[in-house]
Parts: sequence; structure tokens; C-alpha cells
Amino acid sequence: MEDKMEESSDRREMRRSKKGGLITMPFIIGNESLEKVAGYAVVPNMILYLIKDYHMSVAKGTNILFYWQAATNFTPILAAFVADSYLGRFLIIGFASICSLLGMILLWLTAMVPESKPPTCDLLTQRCRSPTAAQMSLLISSFVLISIGAGGVRQCSLAFGADQLDQRDNPKNDRVLESFFGWYYASAAISVLIALTGIVYIQDHLGYRVGFGVSAILMLLSVLLFFIASPLYLKLNPSKSLLTGFLQVMVVAYKNRNLTFPLPDSTGSYHHRRDSNIVAPSHKLRFLNKACIIKNPGQDYIAPDGSASNPWSLCAVEQVEELKALIKVLPLWSTGIIMSINLSQNSFPVLQASSMDRHLTTKFQIPAGSYGMFNIISLALWVILYDRAILPMASKLKGKPVRFSVKLRMGIGLFLTCLAMAVSVIVENARRRKAIREGFLNNPHEVLNMSALWLVPQFCLNGLAEAFTAIGQTEFFYSDLPKSMSSIAAALFGLGLAVANLLASVVVSIIDDITSRGGKESWVSSNINKGRIDSYYWVLTILSVINLLYYFVCAWAYGPCGDQPTKLTRARNGLRKEELANLGTKEMKGKA
Repeated sequence: MEDKMEESSDRREMRRSKKGGLITMPFIIGNESLEKVAGYAVVPNMILYLIKDYHMSVAKGTNILFYWQAATNFTPILAAFVADSYLGRFLIIGFASICSLLGMILLWLTAMVPESKPPTCDLLTQRCRSPTAAQMSLLISSFVLISIGAGGVRQCSLAFGADQLDQRDNPKNDRVLESFFGWYYASAAISVLIALTGIVYIQDHLGYRVGFGVSAILMLLSVLLFFIASPLYLKLNPSKSLLTGFLQVMVVAYKNRNLTFPLPDSTGSYHHRRDSNIVAPSHKLRFLNKACIIKNPGQDYIAPDGSASNPWSLCAVEQVEELKALIKVLPLWSTGIIMSINLSQNSFPVLQASSMDRHLTTKFQIPAGSYGMFNIISLALWVILYDRAILPMASKLKGKPVRFSVKLRMGIGLFLTCLAMAVSVIVENARRRKAIREGFLNNPHEVLNMSALWLVPQFCLNGLAEAFTAIGQTEFFYSDLPKSMSSIAAALFGLGLAVANLLASVVVSIIDDITSRGGKESWVSSNINKGRIDSYYWVLTILSVINLLYYFVCAWAYGPCGDQPTKLTRARNGLRKEELANLGTKEMKGKA
């Protein structure tokens, strides 16, 4: 029997060696890069498109874009569950790519077909018609399809690429994955940079018809590139429904709430999978352990293949540990939400830039929607410097490999986002005062004698914040969650962005409602010279500082990263608490 199991394992390894590897990286990264170029290019100028072509107010247009971004960032977690539990990552990426292509085509049609949006405003009466239900439905349908496509491609591509390279028995695996994550984000950053410069420039100078059309063509190339390499991919099959497994653990733990826990050395009292070396659950979140207690060992609760005959009455230790792992990372995950709210502030910087001097030369000016490129440039430069200069130099000086912990990187990123928002306050306050001095209080469309390059520092700080926290969180989730949850690990940061977009919309709506009471001008007024965007940024700065303090508490409470199942196995075999603590300390020193 053991010989057959070893033979089966060898065959799996042989199949793996023939699939995946570095040869698949150009197709996987190329697919997502083209999707990013196509998708991100339509976002920066969308607030101007909604205001001018669909006659929306700034507050309404901003909220629609927040909802769109929330949908784009929420779909990854749904795609992760479906990929890990039912279809696999390959099918999800393929389906999502096609959805994104259809969404781009619909958005292009809104620019091409005059009847798809309201007529131009009447110059004599200054009256503008609102879009009809059919016109809004077409626009929203394009947004929905693009969100589904982006959610599936962007989260599954990261995990799908890691599948091609990940070998956890390789002692250099952590370094390979760290390098992969860094270069993956760098390539994604370059893609977004192209979107925010080249494609946005086309929109500004050739119009939305050509600009949206270019995005549709790029998405078509993305679909073709991904499917061409289908025979080369390592396609891991989904093992089970994670969502169902989580629900089963909670239901069974509640059913068994009155059971007493087995003795510490009674390892046979817990149900575990036949091929697993984890035979007893950890002591954290102990109430969930009752889901895997075998109530009556003499009765037939176990099927011949070693699984529970009724999974709604008995769960495996592995199911319990997967749910615990997810619950354990949620506090640290939540610390990235405020930073994501700051990063989602796309509409107001575009309006600020459009009211400032954007000329680099007498004939060339940067499009208002392209200033987000400085965020991407700083992110990409930091990733390259960190991976190719800082780490090698630090390792050479210390005489051994050096890695900055994910907790340290996440903390630095959250500190930098506080600085970014404080700088945003200073710059907007100076811009508004200058607009009032020059007599443009009632004319927000007039260009000030103030360079838009003053906006660059806040974008650079946000880019560095994202480089530290986003990459750190993604690596943290992927390393600390079980292998079976790798798609969910890749999707968690995107889920934080989705929650952040919804909260950002709530914050804007609350501030708009409170500050406009009594006939006063709203802080987020359509006239940004009369409004107080600087005060709005102050609110975000204060929230960022509070969030940084909250992160310190969560990081301390989480404890060391990368707890391994071997700890549980040794503890089950009678290892005393003092020895277990020493073992954990040694393992963490070894990782450092």
C-alpha cells in the first residue's frame, strides 16, 4: 500500500515537472497586464465623462465610481471561493477575461452610439437632461461586466502564477515567492502606468470613442494571449467547497457546544483526514474544536475512505484549522481598509489637477487623469530597489540573508499613508487659497497659476504606502493561510479595497449631508473652490492615525507569523508548553 502511495506521489511530481514553471509567466502576467491597461485606463477620466456626458453632480458621480470600485474589489473574494471550491483558477480567469471584454465593448458603445446617453445641454436655457433608465442600464451593465472580469483575472492570476512556481518543500521557496510577488506587482504597476499615461492621453486628445475602443482591443488581445498557452499551465483541481466547510464547522461546533473537551493526550478523540499529519486542533479559538470531536468512537461516524459520513455532524481537524487561520488574520486585514480608502480618492485629485497648470513645456501638458501615474512609478521603483539593491546590500553587510518582516513592512506603509493625507491637506489648502486670491471662487473650471506638480508628493507617498502594505499583506496572507486557501489569500487585500470603497462612499455622503445643512456649501461641492476638500482630507488623516495605533495592537495580538503544523503535531505528542514556546522561538529565529 505504501509503495502505491509513493508511486502515486511520484507520478504527481512528474506531471508537475512537465507543467508550469517560468515558461508560463509571460502568458499569465501578460493576460493580467493587458487587462489592467484596458481596465485602469477607463477609470481616471470617468468622473469627467459622467459629469460632461451624463450630466451628473460631483457627489453622485463620485459615489457611482466608489460603488463600481467596490464591486471590482469585492468580486475577487467570490471568484476565490468558486476557484478554490468548484471550477479552479484556470476556468475562472478565462471566464473573467471574456466578461471584461464584453464590458469594454459595451462601454465603447456608450461613446459610439449617440442614443446611448443624454443629449447635450441646451446652451440657451442651460438645462441638461438626465440619463434615461435604459441609458443608465447600459452604462451600469458595462461597469458590472468589467468588475466581474477584473475581479476574476486580478485575484486568480496572482495565485495561478504562484501555483506554477510554489514548491513548499524547497528551502528557497519563501525567497522565490517574495521575488515573484514583488515582480508581479512591478509588472502590474507598469501596466497601470501605461494606462494612466498613453491610453488616458488618447482619451484626452482623440476622444472617448477612440480611447474606449483601444481598451476593448487590448482586452481582446488579453483573452487570446491567455488561452493560447492553455497546454502549458499547471491546472490544480479544486479540492472542496471552502465556504461550505466553514459553515459546517460553525454549525457542528454549535451543535456540540455542550460536549466536554478530550484529555490533552487523547489524540484519537479528534477526526482528521487519513493522509494528514495534523491529528489534533490547536488551542486557539478553542470553542471551534468541538466541531471535530468524535462523540462515540464505537459508532460508525467515519466512511471507508476516512471522511466523515455526515459532515454536518462531524468535521475534520483541517477544516477547523482553516477557519481559525482565516479568523486569525482578519484583524490585521482590517488595518488596511483605511489606507485603501485613501488610495481610492481618485475623483478629487482629478478635479484638483484640472484646475491647475499641468504644462511641462509650452506645448505639452499632463492629462488630469494621469497624475495617478506618480503613485505607480514610486511603487514600481521601490519594488525594484528593494529586491535588487536594498536586500542584497543589507545581506552583504550582515553576512547572511536579510528579509524585512511582513509586519514591519505593513506598519511602515500605514505610517506613510498618514503622511500622504497630511500632505494632501496642505496642498489643497494652498490651491484653494490661491484660487480665491485670483478671483476664481465662482469659477472652478479656470486654470490657476499654480503647477499641478504640487500634487506629486502625495501620490508618491501613497505609492510607497501601497508598496509596503499591499505587497506585505498579500505575502502575509499567502504564507500564513493554508495552501488550499491560496486564492482567498490573494483576494483578501482586494476585499479590503471593496470594503474601503463602500466606506469611502459612506464618508462622502455623510460629510456632504452634514456640511451642506442650512444652505451651506458642502465640503465636497461640485465647485471645488467653494468646497473644502482640505477639511475632508483632514478627516481621512485623523482616521489614518487612529488606524496606525489600531495596527500596533493587532500586530502585537497576532503573535509570530507563519505558525506551522509541526508545532501542533509535537504538542499532540506530549510536548510541554515551555518546550513548545522554545520551539516557536527557535523557528522564528531560523526564519529571520
